[in-house]
Amino acid sequence: MKTQATDTLPRAARQALVKLGGDIAVARKKRRISTVSMAERAFISRGTLYKVEKGNPSVSMGIYATVLSILGLIEGLGQAADRRTDSLGLDIEEDRLPKKVQPRRRKSARS
Repeated sequence: MKTQATDTLPRAARQALVKLGGDIAVARKKRRISTVSMAERAFISRGTLYKVEKGNPSVSMGIYATVLSILGLIEGLGQAADRRTDSLGLDIEEDRLPKKVQPRRRKSARS
């Protein structure tokens, strides 16, 4: 049974959340942090941690950010809209610039 949040979520966003959840699970295991310990550190239930690691869209971004912070992976989260690394945003911005700038004509000095 799908939840309303899953029904309205674009496919690419759903896939990204599932990947993020899986990456979180792998990172937690590599750091040898138990689910009990992670849940306690993040002030969430083990059930919520399970949802995070499955990429459930009903979990708040704040909880995802908290878990990423505990794992030492929070710095990558803010790069989504970073002007220097957002190539699509830079391309769109460049497309809005004038294509051809004509120099201003100088008035000729007539004697």
